[in-house]
Amino acid sequence: MRARLLRSKIGLALALGAALNLSLFAQTAAENKQPPEAQWEKDIRAFEAADKTNPPPRGAVLFIGSSSIRLWTNLAQAFPGHKVLNRGFGGSQLSDSVAFVDRIVTPYKPKLVLLYAGDNDIASGKSPQRILGDFKAFVASIHAALPETRIAYIAIKPCPAREKYLDQVRTANRLIQEYAASENRLLFMDVFTPMLTNEGRPRADLCIKDGLHPNAQCYELWASILRPILDQYDAPKNGGKQP
Repeated sequence: MRARLLRSKIGLALALGAALNLSLFAQTAAENKQPPEAQWEKDIRAFEAADKTNPPPRGAVLFIGSSSIRLWTNLAQAFPGHKVLNRGFGGSQLSDSVAFVDRIVTPYKPKLVLLYAGDNDIASGKSPQRILGDFKAFVASIHAALPETRIAYIAIKPCPAREKYLDQVRTANRLIQEYAASENRLLFMDVFTPMLTNEGRPRADLCIKDGLHPNAQCYELWASILRPILDQYDAPKNGGKQP
């Protein structure tokens, strides 16, 4: 009798253990199936929380993209007379910005969106053609809700830490520049060319010590290239003029 009871308890324990393992396996499998952009959910929720406590103005100039945007902390000083909003997040890729258009782009109803993304994509193995496709998806998502919004693509920068990808960067920039030229609501901002030496190599003096991210001198260079666009397309009340 005791032996049967012991066997019954052991069987029950094994069954419960198996069920628990199956549950954990299912949970792990579900987590592994999360889309890549899910890693940025915390960042996006932080933006949304900030928007509730300190609502940003609608119609501002929106900067979005990867860490090169996130680290541009003096946007307001770089573009005086314009209302600017920074929504750069982490080491994101262009597809991540596509995924969050409905949460951190269209709610602000920006007149002008400036996007920087692409070098993380290339470093992760994505092709220039894939980057072009993701940019087209970004444009389509915004224009579905805001058909008058202009979108400027800030060219993928050359940097010493990723010099081996320079050919792919050139190709991606060329593809996006050609696409932007076909649509009067799109702009291509060439920060790539002035970031090269006379020998065609990335200028180390424009990056911080990691050889990857822009330094203050680089951001001033970018601002000098972008200011005319903000002055042309930003709303008159922000110091700009309508074309």
